[in-house]
Amino acid sequence: MTLCICSAGVSCMIRSPSAPWWWPSALCARPPSFLSAVERRRANVEVIMPMPDLDGGVLHSSSGSGAAATASSASPDVATLVERAIAKLPPELAAQAVDTKRKAKSQDPGWKYGWWPDASKKDFVQCIFCKKIVPSGIKRFKQHLAGGYGDAVGCPSAPEVVKKEMADYLKKNSRTILALNPTLGEDEEQQDDATAAEEPAVVPEPSSGTKVKQKKRIAQAAISSFTVTAAPKPATQKMSRSVSSMLCKSPEEVVEERHRSKHSQPTLEHCTKKSKEAKVVVDDHVADFFYENRIPLKVINSRSWEVLIESIGQYGPGYRSPSYHDIRVPLLEKAVNRTSELRKKHEEAWKEYGCTIMSDGWTDTSHRHLINFLANSPAGTFFLGSVDASSEIANGPLLADLLEKQIDKVGKEHVVQIVTDNGANFKAAGRLLMERIPHLFWTPCAAHCLDLLLEDIGKIKEFNTCINMAKKVCRFMYKHGRILDLMRDKIGGDLVRPAITRFATSFLTLASMHKNKTGLRNLVVSEEWQATNFSSTTEGRQVENIILSMPFWNKVELCIRATQPLLVALRIADGDETPAAPEIMAAMDHAKAAIKDSLKDKPNLLKEVLEYFDKRWENQMEQQLYGAALYLNPSKYFAIREKDRRQATKLRIMFNQVMWKMVSDDEDQNKISKQADDYERSEGQSFSKPGAIRDRDRKNPILWWGAYGGLTYELQCLAKRIVSLCCSASGCERNWSEFSTIHTKKRNRLEHKRLNKLVYVSYNRKMENRFKNIRELGSKGKRSNPLLLDEFHWENEWVNDNCEPVHEGAANAITWANVDDAIGATQGLEGRNLPRAAAARTAIPAPVRRTYARKRPRNTVAQDLDEIDDEEQDQQVESDSATPMDEDEESAPPPTATADGHGGFHFNDDLLY
Repeated sequence: MTLCICSAGVSCMIRSPSAPWWWPSALCARPPSFLSAVERRRANVEVIMPMPDLDGGVLHSSSGSGAAATASSASPDVATLVERAIAKLPPELAAQAVDTKRKAKSQDPGWKYGWWPDASKKDFVQCIFCKKIVPSGIKRFKQHLAGGYGDAVGCPSAPEVVKKEMADYLKKNSRTILALNPTLGEDEEQQDDATAAEEPAVVPEPSSGTKVKQKKRIAQAAISSFTVTAAPKPATQKMSRSVSSMLCKSPEEVVEERHRSKHSQPTLEHCTKKSKEAKVVVDDHVADFFYENRIPLKVINSRSWEVLIESIGQYGPGYRSPSYHDIRVPLLEKAVNRTSELRKKHEEAWKEYGCTIMSDGWTDTSHRHLINFLANSPAGTFFLGSVDASSEIANGPLLADLLEKQIDKVGKEHVVQIVTDNGANFKAAGRLLMERIPHLFWTPCAAHCLDLLLEDIGKIKEFNTCINMAKKVCRFMYKHGRILDLMRDKIGGDLVRPAITRFATSFLTLASMHKNKTGLRNLVVSEEWQATNFSSTTEGRQVENIILSMPFWNKVELCIRATQPLLVALRIADGDETPAAPEIMAAMDHAKAAIKDSLKDKPNLLKEVLEYFDKRWENQMEQQLYGAALYLNPSKYFAIREKDRRQATKLRIMFNQVMWKMVSDDEDQNKISKQADDYERSEGQSFSKPGAIRDRDRKNPILWWGAYGGLTYELQCLAKRIVSLCCSASGCERNWSEFSTIHTKKRNRLEHKRLNKLVYVSYNRKMENRFKNIRELGSKGKRSNPLLLDEFHWENEWVNDNCEPVHEGAANAITWANVDDAIGATQGLEGRNLPRAAAARTAIPAPVRRTYARKRPRNTVAQDLDEIDDEEQDQQVESDSATPMDEDEESAPPPTATADGHGGFHFNDDLLY
């Protein structure tokens, strides 16, 4: 026989071991019908134990008391252990151990083995077995008695009985308990046993250490036991949200709404703001954070900064910032994953418009050779990643393999062209890729080609002299603080200074000087200039003569007229808000015509400029892809068709070549060719409509084809993939700027993997926010549109020596040409290498050679280094600017210096003082 103890009943039932488990018992004191549904649901614990001897089939009444006696027999053993442990303690500790005031009024078994050594510090409990004082309360003390539990040190002297008792108690009162939530009703009684035996839900509950906590837990359990629960939601239904979360907008939504409507009416949020004093305190803290950590102030205009402030405000007080490890590893990984979600928008654009893969190389401050990869489309530029190729030879096959991997990730069917610089290794990689992928184009970077073209033009003798003189003026102005302050006061700002790597900046410097030439002239004739010691130096006299020389400004305007159309084309190629492929060829044709018109009076100079132009454009940049894009640009093609039929025919041939390469199916080629005929002749249901003809100049090519090319679907798809292309790898240069901003000299220990993740998040999120602002403004926003060539037209006439008075509005005003003649500025500049007739060279005796020694000692080491550096730069400029200003030899003033026996020339003596 076996004894079955039911957790729901008061008594037990007896059944034979041979009978099945479901056999009803007639000896149960409470019939099954008496048990409620709740009790039967709770009757899920069955203990099977050997039965004691039965007398006549009836259980002895002493069986229950025997179990109680067994339980009670263990209590004296524990009490004995406690008495023995206290007896071993010193008298002072033993007195504390038996003091009831040093123990909590609680039924917790842990207080049988410990006490408070200091009644004022109730978080510390001392053990009667090992005398160790355990901090952090009674729970940690019970873990100590259990023999080490988590981060608690076990008691070495605790008996096994005590260890087992504490371990069982901790397990029983753990934070996860079984809480049942039965449903009352008649239907519950009719449920089958399988439903009644369902596993209970696990509900987290705090552990109890005192009576108050125990009562609170019991009350919560009672409430949860009688809670009527609704039917479970289907798996497809979303989790419910609180009312506050549904009413409150996300920080991103709040910031987006602010940007969309800046002048909206006051909302509830504004009406419930705190006082101005509270905002002043917060503003002070924000400012201190910026100033202390040297954060650029323009960060305050970032959209992500607005989202950050809004999110902290919605969180409320008590926000704790993430740790250094969190911001370095897990949060960075989450940011990378969130940024990868932005790629989905770009992938949609790649499917519709195609994309351009851009690549370039760079060496960071740790001398690692990095190669980056970006994808450009009308949706923007997306940074795909970078590769550390320091251990490899960056030849054509390696670059081709790296580019092909990126093409596979994007999708070969989505990539239209590859844009790189004009290096030999990238050219070889482009040829290999076009062999591997038949429909792919390789295109050199148009911005790089134009920069090299400007460099070639800058080496021409007439232009080189003017550029070096302008550099000399800029270097002198920015080398001396007092002169720089005077210059800024006269011109109201700064000059564009020439850079080392970008040759276009030299011509921008000339344009900046020409714009501020009145202020520069007023500077060198002012009393403040004459009062400085720098004006009397040799270099100061040279700068003064350059600024007051009329031929110099004629040269400046000549350079600007010859190069400004190329700067316009460079701006078009360098932009990324508007696709440049449909415009670059028209811009270069416009530049060539403008150069011919500007230099028509100087045929030799024009011939030399056009030689460099044809070398760079026709041999490198004039691609069939650009011709096809211009053919599909309605705002330009139909104007070309009316003016130059030959050029229009050439563009159609380029389009055919591109179509045959991009479209492999013969049937699709025939359809596109017929549809192109309708487009060219403005026929068909779409191209002949007045709206389509009227919007040729109003819409950009992408929008025009989207609006009027729907009935010629095949041609529309091809046109979108061609007119949406870029023509330069300038995005790579901007991406390298992001690399250099993050990987600085102070942060040069960043490994490439983490550096790549930081740039991936920073660059892509900045580009996303930038294009999001453009989309939010829509047609109302002011965009930088480099395609408006008319606004760059040079409308000024040539410099007239007699129409530039020194003082405006004065009668019989003195002109700057009079000042030039009076001071002898041009004559002073012609003191070196002046072109002279042979008769004049022999008629004038050679000047006396003089030697000058420095009388004033050097002051500081810093001054010595500055002067040495300046002297080296000046020697280079003087050697390059040896050619004088062009003037008629008959009207030129007599030279003041002649060649010596070795062919060298010297400055005029007046320039030495």
